[in-house]
Amino acid sequence: MTDTTSVESFGRIDPERSACVLIGVDDYTHLDPLRSVRLNLKELRAALTDPDIWGIPDDERKRIRTVANPASPAELVGPIREAAALAEDTLIVYYAGHGLIDRHERQLLLTLPDSVEDQPDTCVRSGDVRRAIRDTGSALRRVLILDCCFSGHVLTEMTDGHGQDVQVAVETLRDVEGSYVMTSAPRDRPSHAPDPKRCTLFTGALVDVMRQGLPDGPEMLGLRDLFLEAKSRIHALRPEVPQEPQDEDHNGVGGLDFVRNVAKGPRWPLQVPLPPPTRWQRIRTPVLSVTAGALGLALGLGAPPLVHWWHDTHPAAAAGPCAAPSPDDAAAPRAVLLDHSDALNKKSVDYEDIYGLSALALVSQGKDVRALALADNAPGRVWPVTLGSPFKLGPSAGTAVPLRRADGTKFPIDGDWYDGEGMVVEQGGKTMLVSSETGPAIRRFDVATGRQVGKDLLIPKKLRYAPDGSAQTGRSIESLAVSPDGRHLYAGWEGPLADDGDTRGRGIIRIQRYTGTPGGDYTPDGQYAFLADDGMYLSELTAIDDNGDLLALERQYVAGLGSEIRIVQLSLSHAQDVTKLNSLWHQSANIYAADELVVDMATCPAGGPGAVAVSASNPQHPLLDNVEGMALGAPWTSGRYKGWHPLYLVSDDNDSETQITRFYSLAVKLRR
Repeated sequence: MTDTTSVESFGRIDPERSACVLIGVDDYTHLDPLRSVRLNLKELRAALTDPDIWGIPDDERKRIRTVANPASPAELVGPIREAAALAEDTLIVYYAGHGLIDRHERQLLLTLPDSVEDQPDTCVRSGDVRRAIRDTGSALRRVLILDCCFSGHVLTEMTDGHGQDVQVAVETLRDVEGSYVMTSAPRDRPSHAPDPKRCTLFTGALVDVMRQGLPDGPEMLGLRDLFLEAKSRIHALRPEVPQEPQDEDHNGVGGLDFVRNVAKGPRWPLQVPLPPPTRWQRIRTPVLSVTAGALGLALGLGAPPLVHWWHDTHPAAAAGPCAAPSPDDAAAPRAVLLDHSDALNKKSVDYEDIYGLSALALVSQGKDVRALALADNAPGRVWPVTLGSPFKLGPSAGTAVPLRRADGTKFPIDGDWYDGEGMVVEQGGKTMLVSSETGPAIRRFDVATGRQVGKDLLIPKKLRYAPDGSAQTGRSIESLAVSPDGRHLYAGWEGPLADDGDTRGRGIIRIQRYTGTPGGDYTPDGQYAFLADDGMYLSELTAIDDNGDLLALERQYVAGLGSEIRIVQLSLSHAQDVTKLNSLWHQSANIYAADELVVDMATCPAGGPGAVAVSASNPQHPLLDNVEGMALGAPWTSGRYKGWHPLYLVSDDNDSETQITRFYSLAVKLRR
């Protein structure tokens, strides 16, 4: 089947000059749904855009497009022509969904959401797709990948015009300079999607090879390398899953360098977020006749209990893409869980127990990331912590620095101090600002000695506790953030002021901005507000830039259900200053800061059994605990997450045996 002629165009398939369209149909009106296809699109896109795998740009140029559930032939074929017009090097077209056979024209039919069995006019003929790929644009090479039943029909058909069965070649993509066709099944066999919570068998194997690489392979892998390894893994499932992928290589395109063999170098943990294995279920789909017989259109042939082969031998780690922030962007998550560590849980240093960590501030971001972690228990302590790498956390703590008065004496336990919740390290790294809910108060301390420097910062009267203001008891200053230039300090109140209340369950949260200089005076100069999600409180802030863009960590805990953790991006640049508004209740919506969800932590993969220690307080979501501290690192300048930021989180165990001190590291993509 494979043409091994010499390659006319040497070199690697260039992601910067190529274009890719990923088409998938999972939601059918008249055919069985294929929920696996939804995950196919997400995982294949993530692999192709990963700079350490292939690295096609995922930006406004639209060199990669996802087309989910196209409603008409034009909506399926149109994006192919648009991508073809953009591609200079290679055009890649992928389709996953039900495949049917036109019994009269003996042609593969690609289905749409409203496709009907034995009604070709409700489908898209494979010939129309091939023509769109072949006849549009000036790409040097064209690649077609089909994951559907009977997909091998694009390679050959069976007819001699007299009812006799003979093999004849059909026009696929042979009349372009170079082409490669990969199909999940032969022309008369089904493809399999045994579990709707996982990728289809073929695409799952293909993506897994991209992410794992080949230990004995070359530095770069070609399309045929990927195909052969995926086919080998599917063969390993025989006889339970009889599936035979096919391919056709014209002019050696399958042998060109395509993706980096990640097994040949350091690989960051990015795994498909799949749930624990379940029993495969029988899925029956329509059957179409060809001559007097019938072709079985079945995704899964009643296979016995069998788990995904790689998850059976290598349980998934708690790492990988978190769900996208909105259904219409399902293929482009903005956050990836890199690692987590419980190394400091219930530990002690110099006979002092580590617990109650509620704020995190980065000190350095070299090979081993270093930070300061603030404990909220009296007497106040700041722990120096070495985090390790964001891709492999290994937190260790040094001796804690106690927070003292300027003269070195302890703060009185029964005074107006201490419940430390927010902390920032000022420019130069010599001083830090710490906020306390008790008071409330913001004070500056020397990092080395822990002694207070200068006077307390002014807390506006409105934001204090009664009788001066209307802050809720125990819900005052929970977070601090400082802009990179040190000019602005932001203090966030955990819950709404009594005079502000909520809007249909969404708390109205105030953020006080200060203007000043690092190590000097900071003066209140503006208040801004945003609406937290239903039932959520503001737990932490961190500044993204000097223009008022912030990350806000929202949190809530419900007994029996556990914690909910969301991180949103706020923009204060166009928000109204609400300092002079005594109450924000029933104010117009345009006064609030714009917010955009970056990640819901409940959607981050918790891995296979045993990958995460389960907290007794969070049985429903083992990965989550009482996250209170957050720190944002500088964006990566190279690698798979170029332009993304490392984000570090820490949970407060509240000095409780049922909760965990846990560190998390994520990669997040922020809007600019």
